[in-house]
Amino acid sequence: MADGTRREDERTEPPDNEAALSARLKRLGERLDQASRPSETGFGARQTNDTSAFARGFRLSTELVGGVLVGAGLGWLLDRWLGTTPWGLIVFLLLGFAAGVLNVMRAAGVAPDRNLKD
Repeated sequence: MADGTRREDERTEPPDNEAALSARLKRLGERLDQASRPSETGFGARQTNDTSAFARGFRLSTELVGGVLVGAGLGWLLDRWLGTTPWGLIVFLLLGFAAGVLNVMRAAGVAPDRNLKD
């Protein structure tokens, strides 16, 4: 046995549970190969969905940050013009935040858009 010879009563094929495990592993490998292949357009469906979600998230965050920055800028300019430091900045910063949140809600489809046809 140490010399590498086998006895006649030893099995040359794996036990049933090892054979079943090997077959399952082979099927899993085949399924993974099929799932990882790109579609006909060259891009997988998951990659397209991830890019779209990234773009939407970037748009929503830009809406919020833009509203806050515009409000802060208007408040700062109003303070410089009227000499009411820091009240204009505080008030318009809060108004800019509220406008940014409203824009994000509209862009996400949570709040309805304004109807300008009235």
